[in-house]
Amino acid sequence: MPKCEVIAVANQKGGVGKTTTTFNLGVALAKEGKRVLLIDADPQADLTTYMGWHNADSIPNTLSTIMNKTINDEDFDIQKAILKHDEGVDLLPSNLELASTEVSLANAMCREYTLKNSISQIKKNYDYILIDCMPSLAMLTVNALASSDKVIIPVQSEFLAAKGMSHLMSTILKVRKVINPNLKVGGILLTMVDGRTNLSKDISKELKETYGTVFKLFDTKIPRAVKAAESSRLGESILSYDKSSKVAQRYIDFAKEVIKYEREEKTRNTNTIQIR
Repeated sequence: MPKCEVIAVANQKGGVGKTTTTFNLGVALAKEGKRVLLIDADPQADLTTYMGWHNADSIPNTLSTIMNKTINDEDFDIQKAILKHDEGVDLLPSNLELASTEVSLANAMCREYTLKNSISQIKKNYDYILIDCMPSLAMLTVNALASSDKVIIPVQSEFLAAKGMSHLMSTILKVRKVINPNLKVGGILLTMVDGRTNLSKDISKELKETYGTVFKLFDTKIPRAVKAAESSRLGESILSYDKSSKVAQRYIDFAKEVIKYEREEKTRNTNTIQIR
């Protein structure tokens, strides 16, 4: 059975397109025939709302429910918390209760691995699990990184968004050193690109010069579009709401790039094992 790839979509800066990327990448991967679970790991529940569950606080079973069961070493059926979306992806939702769960993590045994232990029983059901992280580097984000094989970093094509990358990279390296030695930076995704300005080109160049020799910069760049925001009101991905748009096509391209990168990585690992 193919290994499930767990990917955290993370950046401590808000408004860079984490939630939009998580949902639309997930749907694009599903269109490529992949089994996909999305996890809303943010108490603000933006992903849950974006996907059409607008009254998140009324959802009886959420990520908070599952993590609290894990903290208290209680049996649970995670399937009861998983919601099905019309576009072929599953969702483990969130609501404000997750904020109190983060507080509970402070005194939990093996606190960094709570999320990893919570989802371990369902990984076999999916090809990809995408975790939408909160805009901070707090314990919930550390849990997401501890659970993941890779982290994808959306970066808005603005100076301050790129400037804050060093803090995130420092956290990723610490998690890899102490908690999850297998964690890799899957790549940096430039979002909200305005092709009419030189700023996006300058930011792309700066990221390439600063991180390009160490981390992958995805070839795909996500353009800025009003319709991407409009789609969130209807609980639809941009691939459904405006499927002929440039943004929708870029997310399809991005999904193909993610799949291609994973295949190339597996080939490299297989060749390395054979050489040994």
